Amino acid sequence: MTDQEKADKIVYKLMYPLDAFSQWMQIDIIKVSPGACEIKAEIRSDMLNGFNVCHGGVTFSLADSAFAFASNSRGVQALSIETSISHSRPVLSGDIITASARELNLSSRLAIYDVVLTNQNNESVAFFKGTVFRTGKQWEV
Repeated sequence: MTDQEKADKIVYKLMYPLDAFSQWMQIDIIKVSPGACEIKAEIRSDMLNGFNVCHGGVTFSLADSAFAFASNSRGVQALSIETSISHSRPVLSGDIITASARELNLSSRLAIYDVVLTNQNNESVAFFKGTVFRTGKQWEV
């Protein structure tokens, strides 16, 4: 099995089917590769806060899903240990938000990822950074 086939199987067959929250968000997986992932979702009215803009937890969750898929795509089970997000532009109902995760650093036990969120106009709306602990346990592919 190639590294790409392993990444696809982990994300599409093992992780996403069991991820009820990503499914509730109606996330579409655009592409996965070892150490990277790109997903998108449309912002719905039930995702808005009292200011009639997207709740920060929704954009965080979208970034977190891309981060989770990317960090597990190499075949070792990885768990988040630190994350942060900075929002740079309001996100509105009907916006299509894409989260693109990429690996910045990989070691046997830790890995660091960057996730950029953009809207349908390719404008950056948020920047997320996350660190995972790589458990050493392999995904059974």
